[in-house]
Amino acid sequence: MMRFTLPRDIYYGKGSLEQLKTLKGKKAVLVLGGGSMKKFGFVDKALEYLKEAGIEVKLIEGVEPDPSVETVFKGAETMREFGPDWIISMGGGSPIDAAKAMWIFYEYPDFTFEKAVVPFGLPELRQKAKFIAIPSTSGTATEVTAFSVITDYKTEIKYPLADFNITPDIAIVDSELAETMPATLTAHTGMDALTHAIEAYVATLHSPFTDPLALQAIEMIRDFLLKSYEGDKDAREQMHYSQCLAGMAFSNALLGITHSMAHKTGAVFHIPHGCANAIYLPYVIDFNKKTALDRYAYIAKRLGLSGTTDDELVDSLTNLIKEFNKKMSIPLTLKEYGIDEEVFKAKVDMISERAIADACTGSNPRQLNKDEMKKIFECIYYGNKVDF
Repeated sequence: MMRFTLPRDIYYGKGSLEQLKTLKGKKAVLVLGGGSMKKFGFVDKALEYLKEAGIEVKLIEGVEPDPSVETVFKGAETMREFGPDWIISMGGGSPIDAAKAMWIFYEYPDFTFEKAVVPFGLPELRQKAKFIAIPSTSGTATEVTAFSVITDYKTEIKYPLADFNITPDIAIVDSELAETMPATLTAHTGMDALTHAIEAYVATLHSPFTDPLALQAIEMIRDFLLKSYEGDKDAREQMHYSQCLAGMAFSNALLGITHSMAHKTGAVFHIPHGCANAIYLPYVIDFNKKTALDRYAYIAKRLGLSGTTDDELVDSLTNLIKEFNKKMSIPLTLKEYGIDEEVFKAKVDMISERAIADACTGSNPRQLNKDEMKKIFECIYYGNKVDF
């Protein structure tokens, strides 16, 4: 038996933030990131709508990029003191991921982080509160997923928390929030969304429920990402929807080693998550095509790419990804990104071992060992073709 889980309600379209004024409840916490949502007036809008709903609100602000274990526990403590029946998070993937993790420890104060990182091992949530996610970036899709990524800076490890319990109850996908993204963030989040969709389509748990979502997302990203990067507002709206479709797909089909590698190098080399995915994805496709050639080739066919054989079609797909990277000023190798060669050599065994242990590795279409993972990293560093 398989499972397909999404939020109970997804509200979308420009101005859909207004849905907050229809909430029923007494108290809500609003979890925020670095301040852009305040700067552009969206926090004031949200507070006005919640006031209209008769809900008392407490802010939890300043969640950092790549939120830490310490931030999660501090936020959970604030929640326990305030006692909300709604947890609302607005912003990029970081505040929403942090709020999901805070939710766990708000409802279960004695639960440990070591237990929380065990995939699909969380206790039943919604004993105290329900969850609303309002994304301002077009990439992570955490508003519709069963995942949260939290960083332990003491060990330099990013942990993906995975459990259907932390799928939000409500997602509000209002593209007006995404219109404020700078170009670099638009590029990184857009490539994150493309990686989600492609990895979901080839992941071991892909299904007739997830495949159409992944393919639709891939086509929309092909059509709208570069225009969105250039600042086109209509394209920004379509990218906001396409990343959400990709999230619906990967939350249920799961992901692959592009994400495993991005998780483990993000904490060590401090590469933005979407940028890392963009760099790694073509190399991972070349590695995985030994077992998923037909599915990658089908993506290429759907996109109308050139090629008379499956191998030629897959080469066209990886070339398309590299062209996207070039046009959006994303490096093609780790060396080009600026990672020192001696630092890379000193860390590659560690990150390879950690990437093998990452939760996303198990659903990759081709299984691999640490030595093979290291070889892939070395190809990515120097820009060599993965041909093994």
